[in-house]
Amino acid sequence: MIYDSCAMYLCDWCRTKDQNLRRTLTFRNFLSQNRLMITHHMVILFVLVPVAQRLRGDLGDFFVGCIFTAELSTPFVSLGRILIQLKQQHTLLYKVNGILTLTTFLCCRILLFPFMYWAYGQHQGLSLLQVPFNIPFHCNVANAFLIAPQIYWFSLLCKKAVRLFDTAQTKKES
Repeated sequence: MIYDSCAMYLCDWCRTKDQNLRRTLTFRNFLSQNRLMITHHMVILFVLVPVAQRLRGDLGDFFVGCIFTAELSTPFVSLGRILIQLKQQHTLLYKVNGILTLTTFLCCRILLFPFMYWAYGQHQGLSLLQVPFNIPFHCNVANAFLIAPQIYWFSLLCKKAVRLFDTAQTKKES
């Protein structure tokens, strides 16, 4: 999370360095424009990681492992950002990476939650619909807080993909 936040800032700094802004102004602009992402990273770093590593005891190893699989989509998201900075949005690599980003994001960040509930249900002899009522309330709340930004970011990725492929389709038809 620290690396990701620093990398985001460095990308932003490189993008705006031609504007000759003071470093503090650049940093403030970065924080204000990326408030949600920075908050997400800080909550994971200072709340979720300590809880996952220390405060939960020996409970929930399967679920913690599943949550870490969410990061499988990160290299594709990062490659997309790099290709944008290199002005390579028109390339086949960018489009293939976009499909891989959507696929891994959907599987590893959205469908992961129903899978965890299903797996727990299988282990406990419960149906998927019974699981939320048979686990501690705070687990459902934590999962809701984890999946909410994932759904938001996935919707943004889908909107971007629609624009990308809609633009490509429009160019083919012209």
